[in-house]
Amino acid sequence: MSEWTNEEPVIETPRLELHHICAANLITLYEDPTDFSIYGDKKYSNPFRILIDDKGPLAWRVPQVKKNPLTNRWFVRWIVLKESCKIIGSTSFHGVPDESGMLEIGLGIEPTYHNKGFAKEALLGMWRWALKSPEVNILRYTVSPANAPSITVINHFGFLKVGQQIDEEDGPEDIYEMHREEFEKKFL
Repeated sequence: MSEWTNEEPVIETPRLELHHICAANLITLYEDPTDFSIYGDKKYSNPFRILIDDKGPLAWRVPQVKKNPLTNRWFVRWIVLKESCKIIGSTSFHGVPDESGMLEIGLGIEPTYHNKGFAKEALLGMWRWALKSPEVNILRYTVSPANAPSITVINHFGFLKVGQQIDEEDGPEDIYEMHREEFEKKFL
Protein backbone atom coordinates (compact mmCIF):
# COMPACT_ATOMS: atom_id res chain seq x y z
CA MET A 1 0.00 0.00 0.00
CA SER A 2 1.12 3.52 -0.59
CA GLU A 3 1.21 6.33 1.94
CA TRP A 4 -1.94 7.68 0.25
CA THR A 5 -4.04 4.59 0.89
CA ASN A 6 -2.70 3.39 4.25
CA GLU A 7 -5.29 3.18 6.99
CA GLU A 8 -4.43 2.83 10.65
CA PRO A 9 -6.07 -0.09 12.46
CA VAL A 10 -9.57 0.48 13.86
CA ILE A 11 -9.59 1.59 17.50
CA GLU A 12 -12.30 -0.30 19.37
CA THR A 13 -14.00 0.82 22.57
CA PRO A 14 -16.97 -0.86 24.25
CA ARG A 15 -19.59 0.86 22.04
CA LEU A 16 -17.57 2.50 19.27
CA GLU A 17 -15.21 1.84 16.40
CA LEU A 18 -12.89 4.67 15.41
CA HIS A 19 -12.14 4.20 11.70
CA HIS A 20 -9.16 6.01 10.23
CA ILE A 21 -9.66 7.76 6.87
CA CYS A 22 -6.73 7.21 4.49
CA ALA A 23 -5.05 10.26 2.94
CA ALA A 24 -6.58 9.80 -0.52
CA ASN A 25 -10.11 9.46 0.89
CA LEU A 26 -9.60 12.41 3.25
CA ILE A 27 -8.72 14.63 0.28
CA THR A 28 -11.69 13.31 -1.71
CA LEU A 29 -14.02 13.89 1.25
CA TYR A 30 -12.88 17.53 1.38
CA GLU A 31 -12.83 18.23 -2.35
CA ASP A 32 -15.86 16.18 -3.43
CA PRO A 33 -17.89 15.16 -0.36
CA THR A 34 -20.61 13.55 -2.48
CA ASP A 35 -18.13 11.02 -3.94
CA PHE A 36 -19.37 8.08 -1.93
CA SER A 37 -16.62 5.83 -3.27
CA ILE A 38 -14.64 6.83 -0.16
CA TYR A 39 -16.81 4.43 1.83
CA GLY A 40 -15.85 1.57 -0.49
CA ASP A 41 -16.74 -1.76 1.03
CA LYS A 42 -17.04 -0.38 4.57
CA LYS A 43 -19.87 -1.74 6.67
CA TYR A 44 -20.75 1.66 8.15
CA SER A 45 -22.96 4.44 6.76
CA ASN A 46 -22.98 8.22 7.14
CA PRO A 47 -26.68 9.16 7.58
CA PHE A 48 -25.85 12.37 9.49
CA ARG A 49 -23.49 13.54 6.74
CA ILE A 50 -20.60 13.95 9.18
CA LEU A 51 -17.84 16.07 7.55
CA ILE A 52 -19.99 16.57 4.45
CA ASP A 53 -22.24 19.52 5.31
CA ASP A 54 -19.83 20.86 7.93
CA LYS A 55 -16.26 20.08 6.94
CA GLY A 56 -15.03 20.44 10.52
CA PRO A 57 -11.24 20.03 10.67
CA LEU A 58 -10.75 19.11 7.00
CA ALA A 59 -9.70 22.62 5.93
CA TRP A 60 -6.69 22.32 8.26
CA ARG A 61 -5.87 18.61 7.95
CA VAL A 62 -6.04 18.25 4.14
CA PRO A 63 -3.25 20.81 3.43
CA GLN A 64 -1.05 19.05 5.99
CA VAL A 65 -1.73 15.69 4.35
CA LYS A 66 -1.08 17.03 0.85
CA LYS A 67 2.28 18.36 2.06
CA ASN A 68 3.18 15.10 3.81
CA PRO A 69 0.80 12.14 3.59
CA LEU A 70 2.64 10.36 6.42
CA THR A 71 1.16 12.88 8.89
CA ASN A 72 -2.28 11.45 8.15
CA ARG A 73 -1.85 8.64 10.69
CA TRP A 74 -2.66 11.25 13.38
CA PHE A 75 -5.70 12.62 11.62
CA VAL A 76 -9.37 12.08 11.05
CA ARG A 77 -11.29 9.05 12.23
CA TRP A 78 -14.99 8.36 11.90
CA ILE A 79 -16.72 7.66 15.21
CA VAL A 80 -18.93 4.66 14.37
CA LEU A 81 -21.59 3.32 16.73
CA LYS A 82 -21.11 -0.47 16.77
CA GLU A 83 -24.77 -1.39 17.31
CA SER A 84 -26.04 0.48 14.24
CA CYS A 85 -22.87 0.84 12.10
CA LYS A 86 -23.67 4.57 11.76
CA ILE A 87 -21.07 7.32 11.78
CA ILE A 88 -22.05 9.58 14.69
CA GLY A 89 -19.06 11.91 14.71
CA SER A 90 -15.39 12.38 13.97
CA THR A 91 -12.19 12.91 15.90
CA SER A 92 -8.71 14.02 14.94
CA PHE A 93 -5.47 15.14 16.44
CA HIS A 94 -4.52 18.64 15.30
CA GLY A 95 -1.12 17.62 14.04
CA VAL A 96 1.81 15.34 14.72
CA PRO A 97 3.33 15.49 18.21
CA ASP A 98 5.33 18.71 18.53
CA GLU A 99 8.96 18.97 19.72
CA SER A 100 7.87 18.56 23.37
CA GLY A 101 5.65 15.60 22.52
CA MET A 102 2.41 17.54 22.88
CA LEU A 103 -0.56 16.20 20.96
CA GLU A 104 -3.86 18.11 20.78
CA ILE A 105 -7.19 16.49 19.94
CA GLY A 106 -10.60 17.62 18.78
CA LEU A 107 -13.87 15.83 18.19
CA GLY A 108 -17.49 16.35 17.24
CA ILE A 109 -20.52 14.19 17.96
CA GLU A 110 -23.90 14.36 16.20
CA PRO A 111 -26.27 16.23 18.60
CA THR A 112 -28.67 13.26 18.73
CA TYR A 113 -25.90 11.35 20.50
CA HIS A 114 -24.84 14.02 23.02
CA ASN A 115 -24.90 13.29 26.76
CA LYS A 116 -24.49 9.56 26.29
CA GLY A 117 -20.77 9.27 27.07
CA PHE A 118 -19.63 8.83 23.47
CA ALA A 119 -17.22 11.79 23.56
CA LYS A 120 -15.51 10.41 26.67
CA GLU A 121 -15.31 6.95 25.13
CA ALA A 122 -13.87 8.24 21.82
CA LEU A 123 -11.31 10.45 23.57
CA LEU A 124 -10.18 7.64 25.83
CA GLY A 125 -9.74 5.34 22.82
CA MET A 126 -7.78 7.93 20.88
CA TRP A 127 -5.52 8.83 23.80
CA ARG A 128 -4.77 5.19 24.59
CA TRP A 129 -3.86 4.64 20.93
CA ALA A 130 -1.65 7.76 20.83
CA LEU A 131 0.30 6.76 23.92
CA LYS A 132 1.53 3.65 22.12
CA SER A 133 3.87 6.10 20.36
CA PRO A 134 6.85 6.94 22.56
CA GLU A 135 7.14 10.49 21.18
CA VAL A 136 3.81 11.48 22.80
CA ASN A 137 4.36 13.08 26.23
CA ILE A 138 1.53 15.57 26.74
CA LEU A 139 -2.15 15.25 25.85
CA ARG A 140 -3.92 18.56 25.16
CA TYR A 141 -7.57 19.53 24.80
CA THR A 142 -8.70 23.09 24.09
CA VAL A 143 -12.25 24.34 24.56
CA SER A 144 -14.22 27.56 24.61
CA PRO A 145 -14.87 28.71 28.20
CA ALA A 146 -18.57 28.86 27.22
CA ASN A 147 -18.71 25.19 26.13
CA ALA A 148 -19.94 23.66 29.40
CA PRO A 149 -20.51 20.13 27.98
CA SER A 150 -16.93 19.88 26.68
CA ILE A 151 -15.55 21.27 29.93
CA THR A 152 -17.50 18.58 31.78
CA VAL A 153 -15.94 15.94 29.51
CA ILE A 154 -12.37 17.11 30.08
CA ASN A 155 -12.93 17.55 33.82
CA HIS A 156 -14.09 13.92 33.93
CA PHE A 157 -10.57 12.90 32.95
CA GLY A 158 -8.91 15.25 35.45
CA PHE A 159 -6.96 17.32 32.94
CA LEU A 160 -5.36 20.46 34.40
CA LYS A 161 -6.23 23.88 32.98
CA VAL A 162 -2.84 25.36 32.05
CA GLY A 163 -3.78 28.57 30.25
CA GLN A 164 -5.81 30.22 27.55
CA GLN A 165 -5.25 30.97 23.87
CA ILE A 166 -7.03 32.85 21.13
CA ASP A 167 -8.02 30.60 18.24
CA GLU A 168 -8.39 32.42 14.89
CA GLU A 169 -11.66 30.59 14.18
CA ASP A 170 -13.15 29.91 17.61
CA GLY A 171 -11.94 32.84 19.74
CA PRO A 172 -10.81 32.32 23.36
CA GLU A 173 -10.07 28.75 24.35
CA ASP A 174 -9.00 27.27 27.67
CA ILE A 175 -6.05 24.88 27.41
CA TYR A 176 -6.17 21.62 29.35
CA GLU A 177 -3.28 19.18 29.53
CA MET A 178 -2.23 15.92 31.11
CA HIS A 179 1.22 14.34 31.04
CA ARG A 180 1.70 10.81 29.81
CA GLU A 181 2.66 9.40 33.20
CA GLU A 182 -0.45 10.72 34.93
CA PHE A 183 -2.75 9.50 32.14
CA GLU A 184 -1.15 6.05 32.18
CA LYS A 185 -1.61 5.78 35.97
CA LYS A 186 -5.28 6.69 35.70
CA PHE A 187 -6.38 5.03 32.47
CA LEU A 188 -3.97 2.32 31.29
